[in-house]
Amino acid sequence: MLHTDRLTIRPWRDDDAPRLLDILGRPEVMRWLGDGEPKPLQDLDEALAKIARFRERSATPPLGGWAVEVTGTGVVAGSVLLLTLPNAEAGEVEIGWWLHPDSQGRGYAREAADAVLADGFAHGLTEIHALTHTDNHPSMGVCRRLGMRDLGVVEKWYSGPSQLFRITAAEHAARG
Repeated sequence: MLHTDRLTIRPWRDDDAPRLLDILGRPEVMRWLGDGEPKPLQDLDEALAKIARFRERSATPPLGGWAVEVTGTGVVAGSVLLLTLPNAEAGEVEIGWWLHPDSQGRGYAREAADAVLADGFAHGLTEIHALTHTDNHPSMGVCRRLGMRDLGVVEKWYSGPSQLFRITAAEHAARG
């Protein structure tokens, strides 16, 4: 578990399934995630299966997918992820995040991602990437606020173009 001033970044629990369904069942959230046509979650069984996949992905720190809980409220704002990119040739790692619309615009994505970046670098990662859809300006803004460098549009890890950002351990440390 990681803690920030306002957030607890923790493993997903089965009792989070209704909130996960509420978040990933929304087309306005899913439109930014993955390749191709958005596929919102349909029911609690799908949400529980997703939680099980998060557990599997989190078995080898610092990689994983975690719930971002607003401290003192118990409300899951969304998720932050640190995963090996699909088809990674050199083990490239990507950070990502998504939030419920009722939790957007409060700085939670930047705060959670910054804590996960620090943890990833503390575990020995030397650089971390972020890829966004080329029209996902809110996530691009989060990348910039995290001190990530915009490296332009690539068509490498996902089908279709993605905006690529990257930060190194040294760059993150220099931000203080």
